[in-house]
Amino acid sequence: MEIDWNLILRLVMAGLMGGLIGFERELRAKEAGLRTHFIVALGSALFMIISQYAFSDKFDSSRVAAQVVSGIGFIGAGVIIFQKNVVRGVTTAAGLWVSAAIGLACGAEMYVVAGAATLMTALCLEAMHFFHRHIAEKVVEVTLSATEEADRVAILEKLKAEKLNVEAYSVSGGKVHLSLRMRTKNYVETLRKFVNQLDGFTIEDLY
Repeated sequence: MEIDWNLILRLVMAGLMGGLIGFERELRAKEAGLRTHFIVALGSALFMIISQYAFSDKFDSSRVAAQVVSGIGFIGAGVIIFQKNVVRGVTTAAGLWVSAAIGLACGAEMYVVAGAATLMTALCLEAMHFFHRHIAEKVVEVTLSATEEADRVAILEKLKAEKLNVEAYSVSGGKVHLSLRMRTKNYVETLRKFVNQLDGFTIEDLY
């Protein structure tokens, strides 16, 4: 059987480009990493090749490739989770969706377009990671355990003195629940340092 190296090249290029996006996700310890993105891009390229050459005389060649667009949604939904009132994994799911599109492009021998999409996706992910890490803010939910002697009211004044933006504040069952808007960078260390300065308070939960 004669080996069609051109078709194999399409699969290799798809796997490498999808794997590049997956490598970035792997570095960030996300739900889907290099292997998942590699396989998604490779599989999408294979579907495109099959749709072009396997059924060209019998069926509409675009039908198989078109199903990849909707089918990838099932995989994407699997990496999206709802944890502690926060939705996680949406960006990774979008990365899988783009990897599938890149795979289809490689399967159609559109290497320049696929390469450009890979580069733009990787740059966007890295740029936004830097932004969220060093510049962006987030709402931090923290629960403090308080002793009977702890001053639960004065803590608000101390938060303002530390210039910590309080979104919500509530007291129940000897615990203080706070929603704070903080810089993403080193927010855990900032909170721990603040609580260590308080008498009668300890961090019970933080997310």
